[in-house]
Amino acid sequence: MPDTPQDTPALARTRAWVEHAVIGLNLCPFAKAPQVKGLVRYVESAAEDPAALLGDLVAELQRLARTPPGRLETTLLVHPRVFTDFDDFNDFLGIVEEAVADLGLEGEIQVASFHPDYRFEGTAPDDITNATNRSPYPTLHLLREDSIDRAVAAFPQAESIYEENMATLQRLGPAGWAALRGRWDGGADSA
Repeated sequence: MPDTPQDTPALARTRAWVEHAVIGLNLCPFAKAPQVKGLVRYVESAAEDPAALLGDLVAELQRLARTPPGRLETTLLVHPRVFTDFDDFNDFLGIVEEAVADLGLEGEIQVASFHPDYRFEGTAPDDITNATNRSPYPTLHLLREDSIDRAVAAFPQAESIYEENMATLQRLGPAGWAALRGRWDGGADSA
């Protein structure tokens, strides 16, 4: 991958999702500051198989670990051609955790997951609360643990974010979510 990622349709849609859903709905109260400061790296993986994606993930984990937080706070690794099936994507997350451990980055970097068909365990596929983790493309979000710790310390009710997000999506409803999705994907109509 190039040192400075080229803007692509997938990255443009992902940025729009971050702006309108993640920040716009305040699904992550910690997302706005790094976005505004230009400290979020958006990278599209050209990988077409799991091994290539793993290579891109390792490279991005290493880049984040060696770059000062004042220059790079977090990375979104978007991979539109690999793990389009949610169950396969979910299975891959164990390999992601192993990669973090193998690089000696446990306690330093963690990876959050987002997917167009994200489904929390025990929910129906069309449950609107799944939309809290639904992105335009399969995405691995690389986060610095120190940043998370600072954000949680500054936000005393951090444990309530999950419940507030579910309530936000329930108030928005499927029609509201579909309308919002139109800002990044032309108005798809499913939760």
